[in-house]
Amino acid sequence: MHKSLCLLLIFALNAACERQPADANARCLEITLTGTQGGPPAVNGLAGAGTLVRYGSEASGCSDLILQFDAGRGTTGRISKLGSSPLDLDAIFLTHMHSDHTEGLSSLLLHRWHFLGGPVDVVCASDVVASKPLPERSLSCRGLVEHSADALVASGEIMQRHAENKERDPAGPASLVRLQTVDVPLPEGTVVWKSGDVTVSAISTTHIAGSLAYRVDSPAGSVVIGGDAGNSKLSPPRESSTSEAVEALATGADVLVHSAMHPVFAPDKDSGFPPIAYYRQSNATDLGSMAERAEIKHLVLTHLIPALNAASHGPWPVPGGPLGAEDFESAVRESGFRGRVTIGRDLATIRLP
Repeated sequence: MHKSLCLLLIFALNAACERQPADANARCLEITLTGTQGGPPAVNGLAGAGTLVRYGSEASGCSDLILQFDAGRGTTGRISKLGSSPLDLDAIFLTHMHSDHTEGLSSLLLHRWHFLGGPVDVVCASDVVASKPLPERSLSCRGLVEHSADALVASGEIMQRHAENKERDPAGPASLVRLQTVDVPLPEGTVVWKSGDVTVSAISTTHIAGSLAYRVDSPAGSVVIGGDAGNSKLSPPRESSTSEAVEALATGADVLVHSAMHPVFAPDKDSGFPPIAYYRQSNATDLGSMAERAEIKHLVLTHLIPALNAASHGPWPVPGGPLGAEDFESAVRESGFRGRVTIGRDLATIRLP
């Protein structure tokens, strides 16, 4: 066949292929950081810690199933930026009972209550007794849920809004929750939630009493949300700051989303940052080492301490001045990690496959 005719046929075939639509039934998984603020400070307009996982067909925009992991302040607003709303959530998972991971929960539930949303699953640890200095006090996800709208009940708003729309439950937003508490400590890979071909498993971690990490497995890929997990040994000498439990749960996963402490805040760096807070979380370099051992393809750092371009974390100055994304990535690469690295910014999204 004449060479020019062959070339024309090749161009025609390529053009035809380009015009073919993507398989609308193909499965996809999207992971979006709804908030990357580390700890209670308010910095640069960042929302509190949270990760949205969406799964489904290409035709649905990967949104047949929508799961929210943690719900720090501003989560509702960040979800709306994605063209979605709390009404679309199928389940909410909480890693632990710290306010920077939970204070947005009441807003999510209130939104569903206002607009007559259906029940939503909330998955978290059963009540646990905290460690010292207050061993008599419980950490209670159940208490958080049941009292999520107490201020609005006390102010009278819940009853006033119920009076103008009787379809709203007078018991308030907590009435919409199907609470699923899991007993801790939780063995590796325990399935805690399932819908269709998506499973969510969990494992107990070291951070505060009742802390959990989660793994989502789907035909499109897998993601682990490590929360604020740290090593079971809470101070040096130790081989790593990272969680042995998270490493076991995450082995072979496509994506690991994990809170990250930059080593510049180590107790010997003169920031004044409390050692107890530093040692109960994972630092960026050790996370790189763990991700390499666990054969993680993509490491995503979130809940950054210190926040990017911030001169301080709360009252504690950043030694040497503000850090950029390149400083966190350099800390990861020092470990020899060879996979992809994303330094978290609010609404950063990873799509699988």
